[in-house]
Amino acid sequence: MSGTRSNTIGLNEPFLLIPAYQDYLWGGERLKKEYGKKTDCTPLAESWECSTHPDGPSIIGSGAFAGCILRDVIQDHPEILGTHPVTKGELPVLVKLIDAARDLSVQVHPDDDYAKRYENGSLGKSEMWYVLSAEEGARLIYGFTENVTKEEVREALEDGTILKHLRSVPVHANDVFFIKAGAVHAIGAGIVVAEIQESSNLTYRIYDYGRTDKDGNPRPLHIAKALDVMDLHSSEEPRQPIRVLRYRPGYASELLVRCAWFQTERILLNSTAGVDDRTDSSSFEVLLCIEGNGSLKWSRDEINFEKGNCMFLPADSVPLKLYGKAQLLKVRC
Repeated sequence: MSGTRSNTIGLNEPFLLIPAYQDYLWGGERLKKEYGKKTDCTPLAESWECSTHPDGPSIIGSGAFAGCILRDVIQDHPEILGTHPVTKGELPVLVKLIDAARDLSVQVHPDDDYAKRYENGSLGKSEMWYVLSAEEGARLIYGFTENVTKEEVREALEDGTILKHLRSVPVHANDVFFIKAGAVHAIGAGIVVAEIQESSNLTYRIYDYGRTDKDGNPRPLHIAKALDVMDLHSSEEPRQPIRVLRYRPGYASELLVRCAWFQTERILLNSTAGVDDRTDSSSFEVLLCIEGNGSLKWSRDEINFEKGNCMFLPADSVPLKLYGKAQLLKVRC
């Protein structure tokens, strides 16, 4: 499916994306049952909905470039990303769905400077989570309960007491968390999230509950690098950001996160008349449907979408209208 087509027909038209799938051992079946993911991966931990990362590239699923790898099309036509300087000709974000049927490992990600120096020029990883569902009592780990030293962390990892130093935070559906590079964290069991992150797959694992992989081998830890990058200061329990719904004819929207690499809004669509959603020249948009269904129409064609579908809107797209009753996450630079 690699390669792109020689013409430019459809370059300013939206298209569906086909995700890449990851079968990490802590995953479950909810992405298949509730979000329509069709894969033999068992368990299914993550679907990389919009990705140009080599560890899980998305495929274009409709339109003039159907069957092509998203990364290839962007390399041939970087103008579809827009003029925002953060793109630098490459997609700066990775959009995922994550099903944590079991606790994820306790981990930390490097920032851009560290990754550039020590990880072959890669991006670091700051990320946000929008909680789609959470079982009663579900929790996540976020930072330390008190200031610690590298020596104290190393000793706690060696004797298996690291969890007592980490802050445990209750989680509910519709919560938003921003996880800056350097923050020690972990998603707990019973949580499904949409994750928007820098386009990176750098994870330094520090604690994994003694689990083994499918071959019976302990999963690797990355203690030295993790100690290099982690924030050792105590962290307050993250507070939910103030969110203001702005109402317009046919929809409401709220800003969830704006950072150096991306911004994410939640869109509540309820329209039979159509809502305008043409992009400007500065940035592409990614639309991830997290509830309901609808259609995205333009003069020449349309895309019907439902819960779990992800769409890419090139920068400076053709005039578009959204119809239906749905909730979507809108991601752009």
